[in-house]
This record gives sequence, structure tokens and C-alpha cells, in this order.
Amino acid sequence: MEGKRFVAELSNAVGVSGYEKKISKQVATAFEQYTDEIEYDALGNLISCKRGKGNFSQLKIMLAAHMDEIGLMVTKIEEGGFLRFTPVGGVDQRTLVGQEVLVHGKESLQGVIGAKAPHIQSAEEVTKAYKMEDMYIDLGLNEEQVKSQIRVGDIISIKREFCELKNDRITGKALDDRAGVLMILETLKNLNKLKHQIDVYGVATVQEEVGVRGAITSTYGIVPDIGIAIDVCHATMPGVSKEDAAELGKGPAIGFGPHVHPKIFKKLTEIAKELDIPYQVEPSNRPGGTDAYAIQVTRAGIPTALLSIPLRYMHTSVETASLDDIKRGARLLAHFIVEINDEFVEGLRCF
Repeated sequence: MEGKRFVAELSNAVGVSGYEKKISKQVATAFEQYTDEIEYDALGNLISCKRGKGNFSQLKIMLAAHMDEIGLMVTKIEEGGFLRFTPVGGVDQRTLVGQEVLVHGKESLQGVIGAKAPHIQSAEEVTKAYKMEDMYIDLGLNEEQVKSQIRVGDIISIKREFCELKNDRITGKALDDRAGVLMILETLKNLNKLKHQIDVYGVATVQEEVGVRGAITSTYGIVPDIGIAIDVCHATMPGVSKEDAAELGKGPAIGFGPHVHPKIFKKLTEIAKELDIPYQVEPSNRPGGTDAYAIQVTRAGIPTALLSIPLRYMHTSVETASLDDIKRGARLLAHFIVEINDEFVEGLRCF
């Protein structure tokens, strides 16, 4: 499947944390063309495996990117048929007013998020951002009609169509981290043209946005010799310094810090230089917030790395990334995988 079309389908799809079943089928359809087997664990993680050649030591590497997205949940049906809601994951409430949504009840109903218009707000209210408790969803239905279709606890997703910008840029919802899922697919495609010894597990994890839960259970089940989390990092934009973000279009960012094994970091940067693949370094002194943390501390510990895709406007419905960064990261991962053997894995046990 062509990469741009695949990530567009994923971006437009619905898969709020804890409700990833439908999107996991889309990922499986793409992955099965390049892998030997696909299965799901009890939490819902999609686990694909591409077997290596001559892998007598049964070496395993796990590539993990989460397929879930942030969303909302119905908390109350009010008089007049209006819905109150709460976040699922780290939703920026300042971006919600005026959004189109889909409320997934007995059927998916389209609605809009509204709030009191500025014309009828008090002088104090006008100067402040809307709070989530001030907002509601209007489905265009009366209370009786809403209650026949919707229940408290039903999931709500933002309705936004993926689109292309200039210079190979893409924008849409949930590119955090469906752009990472695309990087795994592109890595598997590259590996089809190369010879690798290690078994490659491409995992689309669930529930990352509510506590990196999918990475915990999938890593525990696979027990990889090496784990690489693929996620997004902040890209530079007005008001954001280069110290806090990576440049969009300048290549993937290789994580560096306590969550990254130094020998894996060294090998990734060496390969990038050798193959003239543009890359950046993402320093972090506080691990957490990505699947890398969960992978690293599973069982007795897993040698781990983090590869990030620069992303603007994170946790909004217009997340923006570069396809070039994704393709470069996939090429880097594929050639890294080719070079993994018993000697390299054994060397990770001693610093």
C-alpha cells in the first residue's frame, strides 16, 4: 500500500484509547503483506512478526508505535439533548470549541462542540479560555431522540479529514502516533529487499495515551532483545525554541537520555552517517510519556531506543508532519536491523 494513502486512512479512522479494534484491522491488512504472522494479545495490541534468516539464537527486535488517539467520552445528557463530556487522554480543551465530532452510540452521530457565544458572555468570561465544563455537544436532536441513541460512557472522536500541504507535509488528527505506524510499515517494506537475521516484531500498541499500557503487555509477551519505540516529538514553530523541538523535514530525531541504551544510540547514528540519512538528536533527562519507558522497564529490563517524528500542533486535530522524515526513519531502522547479530546483542549487556 502506498504510504501516503495508508496514513491518510489511519488519520481519518477512529481509534480512541481503549477502543482500537476497528483501526487495528486496517493496520493488520497493510502489515500482513510484509510479515509472516499477525496476532493480538489480550489487551488488543496488534503483534506482527517477520522472521529472520539463520536466526539460530532466536534474536528478537520489537518496533512499537501506538495506534490509539485522544478523544472524549459522554458524561451526561442534559435537557434539550445537549451532551456533556470528559477527555480520554491529554486533550487540549482550548482547541475544542467549534470542532465537529462523531458520537459513537448505537450508530455514529455527527455533532458540533459549542459554548456560550462571546456576545452574551460577561466581561470577565470574554478574557478567559473556555473550560471543558462550559462546553457541550449539539447533535441537532431533542433529549428523547438523544437518549434513544446515546448512553453515558459512549466514545466521541474529533471529525477531521486528512490533507496534504506543500513540501511533502501532511496534516490531520491522530498523526500522533499513526505516523509511527506508517514508519513500521515502511521499515517492513525496506526489509523485504534486505537480508536480516533477527526476527522483527512490528507492534501497533493500544492505550498509550492513557498510560503506555499496550507497550507494557506486548513487551512482556514478546520479551525482545531490543525494543525501539517510534513516536512523535515537538517540531519547531513560532514561539518554540530549537532547544525544545526538532526541525520539521530535517530527518527523524534519535532519542538520547536515560531511556536509551547508549550502544543502540551509537549504532543508529553511525548508520545514519554512513548512509547519509539526515537525523537529529532528541535529548531528554526525564524518560516517560512514550512506549520507550514501558519497554525499557518490562521484566528484567530491555535495551531500548526511541525514534521520533517531528510533529507540529501535537494533540490537536491539525497535527502536521513530514513524509520525508517518516521514510528516512524507516530506512534507518531497516539498515539497523540488518546489522544486528549475536555479537551486537551480547554487547548490550555490558556498558
